[in-house]
Amino acid sequence: MEKTDNKPSFMELETKIIEVLRTVYDPEIPVNIYDLGLIYKIDVDDDNNVAIDMTLTAPNCPIADDIFLDVKTKIEGIREIKSANINLVFEPPWTMDMMSEEARNELDLD
Repeated sequence: MEKTDNKPSFMELETKIIEVLRTVYDPEIPVNIYDLGLIYKIDVDDDNNVAIDMTLTAPNCPIADDIFLDVKTKIEGIREIKSANINLVFEPPWTMDMMSEEARNELDLD
């Protein structure tokens, strides 16, 4: 099916969002938050507003606000994105099993 407008598809936007999320790091862990498995859900509505459900490796993370601001700022820096809403969730609880293979290799866990 040929696109008749210049509006990016969800997949195109999701790819850009994931690229940006891979530039956000928890300063105590040398792996980006996406590959750590901290991003649970990415939604983009018809107006290109983004909602992200994410968690932290620990509920009492002292730099949580900094990480959320970094995520919000970088996602809203994507030209096509109108706004970003970052939701902190703790269900399901994060475990090391949620990390990507790349993250596990980076941290020598395999």
